[in-house]
Amino acid sequence: MNEVQRSKIILKILNKIYPKTTIPLKHKNKFTLLISVALSAQTTDVNVNNATKNIYPKYNKPEHFVKLGRKKIEKLIKSLGFFRMKAKSVYLLSKQLIEKHDGKVPQTFEELEELSGVGHKTASVVMAQGFGYPAFPVDTHIHRLAQRWGLTNGKNVIQTEKDLKRLFPKKSWNKLHLQIIYYGREYCKARECYGLTCKICTTCYPKRKSPIKTKKA
Repeated sequence: MNEVQRSKIILKILNKIYPKTTIPLKHKNKFTLLISVALSAQTTDVNVNNATKNIYPKYNKPEHFVKLGRKKIEKLIKSLGFFRMKAKSVYLLSKQLIEKHDGKVPQTFEELEELSGVGHKTASVVMAQGFGYPAFPVDTHIHRLAQRWGLTNGKNVIQTEKDLKRLFPKKSWNKLHLQIIYYGREYCKARECYGLTCKICTTCYPKRKSPIKTKKA
C-alpha cells in the first residue's frame, strides 16, 4: 500500500467518524479566534477555553486589550503557561492591528505572520477557521500522526504540511486538520496506540508488529 492509497483510506475513515467538525477554541469573532490560537501554544484548547470564558464577554476587540495593558492581561491569563510572554504578544498584536489594520484581523498569511507572536501555524488556523481559506495547519500532534500513518517522513512541520497538502484534496484541508486532531485525541494517542491499535493504523499497516517511533518536530 502506497501513501496515496493510505491517504484515501484515512480520509474515508475520518469522514465516517467525524462527518462534522466544530472549532475547538471558543471565540466571539475573528480577533478573539486569533488571540485564542496564539494563547494555545504549549497548552490545551480546554485550558485556553477555561481562561477566556470570563475574558471575551468583556474584552473582545484590540482596543480593549491595548487599554488593559500588559500587566492586566497577565492577570487575566495567569492560568496558562508562559503567560507573561503571551500577554506581551497579545498586547503588541492588538496595538499592531489598530495601527496598521484599522483594528481588523488581516486576511493574508503575510500580514498575519507579521503580527507579534503569530507564526505560520497560528496564521493557518485563522485563515482556515476564521476566513474559510484552504489551509492545513500542522502542529506537533498532526506531525506525529502523519509520520505514524506513513504520510510523511518530514523532520519538521513545514515538510509535513507540504506532504499532506500534496496527498489530500484542497477542499478537504480545513475540515481534515480538525478531524486528524480529534482522531488523535480519541483513538491514536501518543502513549496508547503507538501505531498498533487504532483503526487507521491497523488498516494501513495490518502487518505492523512493533511500535512506531516518530521524529519530533
